[in-house]
Amino acid sequence: MNPAVSLRIADAADAQAIGALTREAYAKWVEVIGREPLPMRIDYSRAVLRHRFDLLYVGADLAALIETVAKDEYLLIENVAVRPAFQRRGLGRRLLAAAEELAASSGLRGCRLYTNKRFAENLRLYASLGYQVDCEEALNGGVAVHMSKQLA
Repeated sequence: MNPAVSLRIADAADAQAIGALTREAYAKWVEVIGREPLPMRIDYSRAVLRHRFDLLYVGADLAALIETVAKDEYLLIENVAVRPAFQRRGLGRRLLAAAEELAASSGLRGCRLYTNKRFAENLRLYASLGYQVDCEEALNGGVAVHMSKQLA
C-alpha cells in the first residue's frame, strides 16, 4: 500500500526542515559544479517569510518542496527540491504542476525558473514539461539557464 501524499504551505517553524531537505537534495551537485549550489547557502528562516514554500509529504515524511514568488506577471520558481530517497517518483513533476496551477489561479502569465547549465537532468525534465530556454547568464562562476512556460 502506498502512503498518502499531501501538500501544505510552510510557515516559519518549517525553516530548519526546509534547509535540511534542500541540502540533501542538492548535495549530489556539489561535485558536478565544484561548490555548493546557491539553494544550499540560503537562510531559510528569512526566505520562508518572503516566499511561498509548498511542502510535499509522503505519509509523515517531508519528501519534497517548491519555493515560489510572484514576480513580473510570472510565478518564479526559486527552488524545487526532492529528498534523495524520494527522487524518481514524479514528486518534482507534481510540485511543478501545482506551481503552474497556482500561477493560473493567480492570473499570472506563466512560470519562470532557472537552473545551472551543468544540471543536465533538470534541464531535460523542465524541457519535457514544456519549459523553453529564454537565455543563459554567467552567474557565480557558472552558467544559469533561465526558462519559462506560458500558461494558456
